[in-house]
Amino acid sequence: MAQDTSQRMWFEDFAAGQEWTTSGRTVTEADIVAFAGLSGDFNPLHVDAEYARGTPFGERIAHGLLGLAMATGLASRASFMEGSVEAFLSLEWKFRAPVRIGDTIHATLRVAGTRPMGDSGGLVMLDVSLVNQRGETAQRGQWTILVKRRPAAG
Repeated sequence: MAQDTSQRMWFEDFAAGQEWTTSGRTVTEADIVAFAGLSGDFNPLHVDAEYARGTPFGERIAHGLLGLAMATGLASRASFMEGSVEAFLSLEWKFRAPVRIGDTIHATLRVAGTRPMGDSGGLVMLDVSLVNQRGETAQRGQWTILVKRRPAAG
């Protein structure tokens, strides 16, 4: 069941099994070039069309970490996290398939569990997948975020 993402959620609002699907975004050549410049990763697989033609992918593909960065951006645009997430604490991440120029990707998030951490908030463990327009999972893993408790009414 998809959840409404029109307002932020506090630690108490999260429950195992809740799911969200983010909006999509199309990966562009400009995204890859900008990420190469920002990260300093100019691997020819990402920036050299002639080289990339000779690889098993047959074309340039996005950096794996660019896909992860886009997944975090897509998730942060879902307003349920805005203003209540204090920290991104850890992740386990698998790169399963290439993200190609022209792919339109979105993220799916499912609450795997929660754990209170004192009076100020708690941990929320999210199973996250980065999915392309063909329904293929390009990347997936689990994120642990620290979420604030709802402020006391006053």
